[in-house]
Amino acid sequence: MVRTSFIEQNSLLQKVLAPIEQASGLPNSCYVDAASFQLEQERLFARQWAAIGFASDVPEPGCVWPVSFLDRPLFMLRDRAGEVRVFDNVCQHRGMILIAEPKKLAGPITCPYHAWAYDETGQLRATPHAGGPDIHQHSSLDSTDISLGRVRSAVWQNVVWVNMSGTAPDFDEFAAGLKARWAEFEQPGFCSGADSIFELEVACNWKLAVENYCEAYHLPFIHPDLNSYSKLSDHYNILEAGCAGQGTKVYNPQITADGRRFDDFANLSEKWDSGAEYCALFPNVLYGVHRDHSFAIILIPQGQQKTLERVAISYASSASTGPDFAPMRQTNSAMWKQVFEEDISVVEGMQKGRFADSFDGGRFSAVMDAPTHHFHRWAAAHLLAEAD
Repeated sequence: MVRTSFIEQNSLLQKVLAPIEQASGLPNSCYVDAASFQLEQERLFARQWAAIGFASDVPEPGCVWPVSFLDRPLFMLRDRAGEVRVFDNVCQHRGMILIAEPKKLAGPITCPYHAWAYDETGQLRATPHAGGPDIHQHSSLDSTDISLGRVRSAVWQNVVWVNMSGTAPDFDEFAAGLKARWAEFEQPGFCSGADSIFELEVACNWKLAVENYCEAYHLPFIHPDLNSYSKLSDHYNILEAGCAGQGTKVYNPQITADGRRFDDFANLSEKWDSGAEYCALFPNVLYGVHRDHSFAIILIPQGQQKTLERVAISYASSASTGPDFAPMRQTNSAMWKQVFEEDISVVEGMQKGRFADSFDGGRFSAVMDAPTHHFHRWAAAHLLAEAD
């Protein structure tokens, strides 16, 4: 394959910004070249808000969850007030990783190397033997000046977002379009844990997962069961600032043979009696909302051609996460897992197609592909921005 130079890529990115009728898609280099991957890590992830995990990963005060993001070791912590904080996962003494695995702390955040300890705010609280055997302080160490690096973070719809650069607008401004659209869902959701969380490993660039999720165009061909009751004609496109997706007018809640169903979110308008919406909040979260449950998919790039998809389903009431509803939750999770697995061959096939010299990003259906083009325009604009 002939590799695209940086100058050539910029020229191709400019074509993405054209109106959809004339636009090309993102060039092949954005899906296969290591240099492009590094650029997007900086401009699409570090400078923007991006997702690293679920709030339900740390369900109780004292729970911690380590994660590597942009090659930077981090951990999430739920404090005693219930707030989720994000810190650099490194001791300020000798740079040792603090949290090696998810767990609930039995005390302070303690380094396994020399036992320096930090409280839930990240402040250094203990330096054992730092002044010599059984002398736990020294004049050269002022604990009030030593703390863990805290990362700017926010939580929305069970997803923990971070802004690594610290320069992005406030999260509420960043997500304003989708938050306004789904204002009725600004209420607690409940994730039951293992039976509502699963992962998929996909051999494709993360962007292909976004653009496939955005549009309903592929439903008749890839999701025959879903399309049997939620037809292409029942769907509509959604375009918001930093967000794109699709909705359906014919969502049918799951009901058991004896007439039981999950509780609904409170005070929803009539639109949601039979409606549901599925939107990607750029760069890397795929959200879905229904009257009785919601879900989020975090896309974790693992190189330019591999993506980990973490899926968590939340319900409208704590009762829906109880033992009486366990079989229904398992059925619901299995249904969604099947839908998402049906997409794997498509996104992996598109990844392979990005090595064809005759493909230059493709063309769009001006009617059906508006959400995908909306995402491509967002990515191209930020890739072209040398400084935000």
